[in-house]
Amino acid sequence: MEIKIIKADYIASAVKSSQYPEEVLPEIVFIGRSNVGKSSLINSLCNRKNLARTSQVPGKTQTINFYKVTLKILTADNLTIYPSVHLVDLPGYGYAKTSKTNRTVWAKFIDEYLKKSPQIKFVCQLVDMRHAPMDSDLQMFQNILEKNLPVLIIATKSDKLSKNERAKNLALIKKSFAIDELPILPYSSKNYEGTSDLLDVIADSL
Repeated sequence: MEIKIIKADYIASAVKSSQYPEEVLPEIVFIGRSNVGKSSLINSLCNRKNLARTSQVPGKTQTINFYKVTLKILTADNLTIYPSVHLVDLPGYGYAKTSKTNRTVWAKFIDEYLKKSPQIKFVCQLVDMRHAPMDSDLQMFQNILEKNLPVLIIATKSDKLSKNERAKNLALIKKSFAIDELPILPYSSKNYEGTSDLLDVIADSL
């Protein structure tokens, strides 16, 4: 199966369900700590430099952002299909240069979205491969599981570690989440490591 993204567009930003896109499409969700690289991942996955806004300042994403993506999939029996999905970029949790009140508001509409959107296919939870998951990562992971949502852990910034460091840190991440069969996908927005694997997962979910 060959997969590539042939079109990607920003569709909408929302803080409540009435602002979600009118077009109903399968949703692939991205969540993680502030500055873990969600927007950079979406840009690299879509091969678009500025589709999702990135920043060195944690907390840049302050709304639920929807991007419509059209894939070209060549199946094993040589059929070509063109499904569309929404990539959904959620605000970062954990540290952000904003008030506690704002973070509380974000947490509320993130939880509402995860609880109520029937279109969610799976959630990509991003963690920084260079560090052990923090309490907020583990709490969010449990929150996702409690909502019975499939989850894929994506270990970002893989290009910043040596081969030995990668193996050690991936084992630490898996141990922290305490699920032996937990899928973890190493990813680098800089050198595009993991893009084809993530596209495979998206296609399989459809």
